[in-house]
Amino acid sequence: MHAPRTRVQRRPVHGVLLLDKPLGLSSNDALQKAKWLLRAEKAGHTGTLDPLATGVLPLCFGAATKFSQLQLDAPKTYEAVALLGTTTTTGDAEGDVIARRPVVLAELTPERLAAVQQQFTGPIRQVPPMHSALKKDGKALYEYARAGIEVERPARDVVIHSLSLTLLADNPDAIALKMVVQCSKGTYIRTLGEDVGAALGFGAHLTFLRRIDTGGIGVERCVTLAQLEAMEEGARLSQLEPPESLLAQHVRVTLDSENAARFLSGVRRRGTWPDAGAVAVFGDSPPALLGVGHIVGGELVPDRLLSPLEIQQILEGTPHLQASGTLEKL
Repeated sequence: MHAPRTRVQRRPVHGVLLLDKPLGLSSNDALQKAKWLLRAEKAGHTGTLDPLATGVLPLCFGAATKFSQLQLDAPKTYEAVALLGTTTTTGDAEGDVIARRPVVLAELTPERLAAVQQQFTGPIRQVPPMHSALKKDGKALYEYARAGIEVERPARDVVIHSLSLTLLADNPDAIALKMVVQCSKGTYIRTLGEDVGAALGFGAHLTFLRRIDTGGIGVERCVTLAQLEAMEEGARLSQLEPPESLLAQHVRVTLDSENAARFLSGVRRRGTWPDAGAVAVFGDSPPALLGVGHIVGGELVPDRLLSPLEIQQILEGTPHLQASGTLEKL
């Protein structure tokens, strides 16, 4: 007989786990694993990272899920390796080979690389790959691709903020490009690798992809699932950053107790603040995040608010703030 499975007792957990996603795991699988390890009630990720990619994947728990869209919209930075001379059905090493061409090293001059680098820097248009999670008529494109069906995909506007191409020619049988790309949301690095390879005249597919930054969060700040699993429960919780860690680019406004209470009720507050499109709002006693809003014409307008219960739970989970007071003082 099999021993009965132990039911995990879930609990409210609030914060952001900066995960270095492993190779081969989907973003949702990584999220569910971390959620189980933290015994968290509510969790969400900040946009998918390809299973064949590693790197920065901020995971949001509890109150932090209210701000996950901000990271979804943030610029991303990737390191990738594109093997020249071979194109595949998926744009990466998992696909079937479509074509091979001999790579002429003499043609890959610094001037040629600089010209292609310039060609793909700035606003560009991309046709999304068939092997992607983008939906058509409620069905992911990769489902059509697996069924051998090619569907029309309109080109999309994306922005390549910066692009660096470095030739890797140590192995004459595997000449490749190292790509470092900072780009807008919605950019497909596999497609960029294919397009760069085509522009060079040889074709290419990705053999390596790693996200090293998203919205100013670098991979050096991240923890792996293996590291998290090896920790005791208290150490796992200590890896969480507060929900406001997602709001580093927001203007900070602090309200006194009376105005904080009204703001939490969804009421606009008036002040001498300059206009601002993104504001992180805090109470002053205790110093607790209340939510986000924007300022127009001297009015602070609530956009997304934490609940009083969420704020109380965050304070109770932050020992150095417990002595400062409780939610009743807001």
